Amino acid sequence: MNSMTKKTRIGLVGTGFIASGFARLVHKHHAAELELTAVLTRRPVNHAGSFPFPERLTASVQELIDKSDIVVECSGDVLHATTVIDQAMRAGKPVVTMNSEFHVTTGSYFADKGLLTEAEGDQPGCIAALREEAVMMGFNPIVYGNMKGFLNHHPTPDEMAYWSGKQGISIEQTTSFTDGTKIQIEQAFVANGFGATIKKQGMEGPKATDVHKTAVELARIAAELGRPISDYMLAPGHAGVFVVGTHDAEEWKNLNYLKLGDGPYYVLVKNFHLCQYEMVKTLKRVINGGGVLLNNSSAPTVSIVGIAKTDLPAGTRIDRAIGGFQVRGEAARIQDVPNHVPIGMIQDAVIARPVLAGQTLSFDDVELPDTLALSIARKLYA
Repeated sequence: MNSMTKKTRIGLVGTGFIASGFARLVHKHHAAELELTAVLTRRPVNHAGSFPFPERLTASVQELIDKSDIVVECSGDVLHATTVIDQAMRAGKPVVTMNSEFHVTTGSYFADKGLLTEAEGDQPGCIAALREEAVMMGFNPIVYGNMKGFLNHHPTPDEMAYWSGKQGISIEQTTSFTDGTKIQIEQAFVANGFGATIKKQGMEGPKATDVHKTAVELARIAAELGRPISDYMLAPGHAGVFVVGTHDAEEWKNLNYLKLGDGPYYVLVKNFHLCQYEMVKTLKRVINGGGVLLNNSSAPTVSIVGIAKTDLPAGTRIDRAIGGFQVRGEAARIQDVPNHVPIGMIQDAVIARPVLAGQTLSFDDVELPDTLALSIARKLYA
């Protein structure tokens, strides 16, 4: 695929904040090796907003596939991503994503059907890269952790409109970050990818003033469970991801000298995640034969249930549950929530029977469009 004389052709799915930033990065800093040859959009090609390379836009999935050596998917849309990734993988194209919503909903169906990996940059990919480094250094990871600065399960539309404008991202993204849905998705994804679990629905999410101390508290929970956990801490003023691991007992003095403390739990922190700017690391990993960084595994044990934020009468339409004001998501063990409908599937949906605030939605509660994603989700979760 890659050589000294031939650039790797990149087919990009999406034209939003992540996709636009990635496209600029490739053009300005990696043009000697990479070429953005096609960009799939669902908007009218002549009205694709502020995407920096409008001449590369196409509405054809087949054109995207034909013009690419590797597909990069970052649409943020579960149903759309499922369809496009299915076609790309059927065509034998490796796929790199920044779309944890897709992975934790339908990604397991594709995990053994070709090369599919999440990218470094968003928290799951950064945790995966930090885990890989930890394992190479001899650590045995027992906590895969994320940091969150703020949580409000019931933000108002006015609040989210203000912060969306201030931060320059969509209201849906802003809401999913604020109400906790996104971090639940990310940590469920990480748990599945590395055979970890969660202690309880919604995870522990302890408040932290001392990141190291709180990370060690999570490690003690993992030790009591006897298996690794995926979780997060609510740590205002902090950002990034962390891995907690153990090491060989005889290495104690050396690790102490290297400022990692007394053990037996050692906290490794990456205090940033730079989304679209880090994606290229995973892209080059795949091009150079490095393989999968992270996927949802072919046998997931954790999913994201949808919990009604308010009473939902029969006939209520939900355009998109993730990032909306009707439903929020929580990580749960699949065995504990039979027949739940993953929140990523609640899109273009209609409530079939009354749902009360606080209720977990099942497949019986919603009418969903007949899509490839629905067929896959019923096999995985119903």
